[in-house]
Amino acid sequence: MRPEILTLDVLATPIGEVDVVADAEGRLRVLEFHDRPQRLAGALRLHHRGQTVAAGAAPAAVRDGLEAYFAGELAALKTIPWTIGGTAFQQQVWNALVEIPLGETTSYARLAERIGRPAAVRAVGAANGANPIAVVVPCHRVIGTGGALTGYGGGVERKRWLLAYERGDQS
Repeated sequence: MRPEILTLDVLATPIGEVDVVADAEGRLRVLEFHDRPQRLAGALRLHHRGQTVAAGAAPAAVRDGLEAYFAGELAALKTIPWTIGGTAFQQQVWNALVEIPLGETTSYARLAERIGRPAAVRAVGAANGANPIAVVVPCHRVIGTGGALTGYGGGVERKRWLLAYERGDQS
């Protein structure tokens, strides 16, 4: 099997530039904040080892979907094609994340219950933190018990901004 060639683009958003990695089929594989290069390197190492990453334009569906989302068309996130590697458990958590409605949050405990693994709260937290597709797979919608904003790979201030933006509290 030949190694896949992935495309890396940098796009501007209201909360900073993002690194966008996509495959030849136009699916988003990684979206990390540009000022967090260690997260991009980690995602590539973990999920795309041996694959070539070359600079190039993000696929139109990814670019247009992100631009529309940040222009106020929040539902545009659902139009962005994506795929992620990872364990079966991580996949289950990440798929549950995209089911959290816009403008709403859930706790790690409720997310663990939602996937039928109520005792796996810490594992859910670890899978949430390992999500390589920020914003589109909305790990920012998971908060601590009692509503505390817990860690976010892009920084808690970005998490706060995204949650307020999705609730319509800012633009």
